[in-house]
Amino acid sequence: MQRIPDVTLANPRADRVKQVRALSGRSARAKHSQFLVEGPQGVREAVRHATDDVRDVYLTEAAAARYDEILDDALDQGLRVHVGAPEVLDAMSADAQGVLAVVRSRSWPLDDVLTTLASSRRDAARPLLVAVLATVRDPGNAGTVIRAADASGADLVVLAGESVDVHNPKVVRSTAGSLFHLPVATGPSLPETVAAMRRAGCTVLAADGAGDHDLDDLLDVVGAQGRPAGVPDLAASTAWVLGNEAWGLHEADRALADAVVRVPIRGRAESLNLATAATVCLYASSRAQR
Repeated sequence: MQRIPDVTLANPRADRVKQVRALSGRSARAKHSQFLVEGPQGVREAVRHATDDVRDVYLTEAAAARYDEILDDALDQGLRVHVGAPEVLDAMSADAQGVLAVVRSRSWPLDDVLTTLASSRRDAARPLLVAVLATVRDPGNAGTVIRAADASGADLVVLAGESVDVHNPKVVRSTAGSLFHLPVATGPSLPETVAAMRRAGCTVLAADGAGDHDLDDLLDVVGAQGRPAGVPDLAASTAWVLGNEAWGLHEADRALADAVVRVPIRGRAESLNLATAATVCLYASSRAQR
């Protein structure tokens, strides 16, 4: 462990503190093209996987001692590290747990991401797996889907339509660092996204409780001979489209998909939470593709 730098930030009312705290708001994030990463897990992954975008790392003395690997990695990478009094970190963010980073916002235009994936994937023969969120506005759900996509081995997440800002602090916290592991494209409309997915060779599946196809049935026929016509192949490149938390997918949105798939519910639950449904669908495709 390297020597912990001296405390240099002691005034919770300093201009720097106010500027960092302001990044919790969308207007400040847009103005400065920066966002907050709060807590040790997110900061750890940002330092390791988005080093070029990390502008500043802030820690309390106690956090620097407890999470010495974050301090060591940041100093080894030549990042600007600041040690602040606990009240300074608290003033910057109530959710920092003594560890905070300011990171440059990165734009991921969808077509550029797909071009990069096509040229850089280590196994070009492996099918693509994409999660598309259509006007998903709950930050916790959006962040959890990004985390699930990362865990399932997906290649990309798209926040389509009027979805939540991917740099919303709650989205960033909910990804638990996965935001820095895979690209997250934002901005395109759902029709634009679906068209791009088809150009990339993906089957587009909409997840909806009223779907014509049962997810378990699709898993049962993976690799089977003579799969019935019109039955989606989960082993193929797939983009899963998931709708808004309150109203799901509109009929016009479902019509954009190649098929609509329901997750079977065997108990008495009325439905599944968006992030849970996304996780089930992504892992079903991940299993089939591998």
